[in-house]
Amino acid sequence: MPSRNHLDKIGRKKKKKWTEEAMERALIEVKSGRCTVRQAAKEFGVPKSSLGDRVSGRVAPGSRSGPAQLITSADEELLVEFSLYISKHGFPLTKQQLVSFASSIYKRQHRRVAFSKLGQTWWLNFRKRQEKNINIQPADNVVRGRTVCVRKEAVDQFFHLLSTVMDAHGLRDKPHQIFNCNETGFQLGRKRVILPKSVSLGYKPAPGLRDHISVLACFSAAGEDIPPFIIYSKAYPGGVCYKTQGPPNALYGWSDSGCINSDLFKKWFLKHFLLHAPKVRPLLLIFDGHKSPVNLEVVEAARKEDVILLCLPPHCSHVLQPLDAGLFVLLKQRFAALLGDGCATDTHVAVSKKEFSGVFKGTYQVVKEEEGVRTVKEGFRKCGMYPVNHFAISEGHLMPMHGMGPAAGPSLSTSAQAVQTVGDLTAAGNSSKLITTQSAVSTFEERGCLHN
Repeated sequence: MPSRNHLDKIGRKKKKKWTEEAMERALIEVKSGRCTVRQAAKEFGVPKSSLGDRVSGRVAPGSRSGPAQLITSADEELLVEFSLYISKHGFPLTKQQLVSFASSIYKRQHRRVAFSKLGQTWWLNFRKRQEKNINIQPADNVVRGRTVCVRKEAVDQFFHLLSTVMDAHGLRDKPHQIFNCNETGFQLGRKRVILPKSVSLGYKPAPGLRDHISVLACFSAAGEDIPPFIIYSKAYPGGVCYKTQGPPNALYGWSDSGCINSDLFKKWFLKHFLLHAPKVRPLLLIFDGHKSPVNLEVVEAARKEDVILLCLPPHCSHVLQPLDAGLFVLLKQRFAALLGDGCATDTHVAVSKKEFSGVFKGTYQVVKEEEGVRTVKEGFRKCGMYPVNHFAISEGHLMPMHGMGPAAGPSLSTSAQAVQTVGDLTAAGNSSKLITTQSAVSTFEERGCLHN
């Protein structure tokens, strides 16, 4: 991988010292017969060989020198605009994520190419070309841990952002258009068997029989639901009974871990949420960006469909997630009760992957009942999401302002402290960087209204 200093030296050696305007004037003089190529090159200060190539037609006038662009200027502008959008909505990109999105654009243009050519050289040149539009800042390296990381600054700034978005789009009194999606997990236990005491003393269950299944639920502040997304670990169950016996209109997927990832979130948003969401616009979708990382296609579709994506700040989801505030507890209690388990809150119960969707169908009926709808609404109220109420969050859950500084590196600006990167930021070390736009690192008051 070339170093920054090496690339800078190459750039200085190959830097063009003439302008396209001078080249055009020289070309006009040569074609009119008033000058030879040598005379025009000397008079206008352009390379003789480059001028000769244009006169002979080997190079088209106005063509760009150097290697061909990997992605077009229009697509690069789209990438910058994409970075601006998600930076304003709570989850600025890391370098790795931006290069990954650029690679997606490259592969979209070159469908026969198995891998992207975008690497460190492209990244450094991109930074240089866009230095007026983007700003690179160190990630906030606070101490990990839920309780100590619920910073008052982050919560204050999120509610300021939420209020700004609601006012800008007229959503203050429209609970049917405000949605929260969140994921909850179920750890499937082993089947219980009855054995004689003499046998049970030496009996050991075979390892690796437990599976993890996640459910991505989505509800509006009015208590209306988007059918659930059930995610299996490693593979789907055999047969089709898991679909026929599951909740009506549910979506199904699988991942190695049994949890949501970028591809599954794209599948859910494009093929499920937009299909079942109300047709009235705009819609506001609040979610945890770490668990459900967005990608370029999701943001493009959201902007086209007038859906505002808003990410919760880091380490705050357990106090700001409306579905965590009550509905998921109710679902797990109902799930355990249907299985006849003695401990109502324990999800480590005996049910197979094939049986899960059938049992969960009975569990999910609670969201159609008065108790479930009331619990969803109460969750939005407890978290201050609807109605918007900053004071709904107990001071006991918040760390005092400036009670903890970053462990290393310079501190972030006001807006950057409140945002969360998607995917690998939480696992990054001191060298992690946030990619924001110059306008995004100003204060929220300077930004004004956010536009979808």
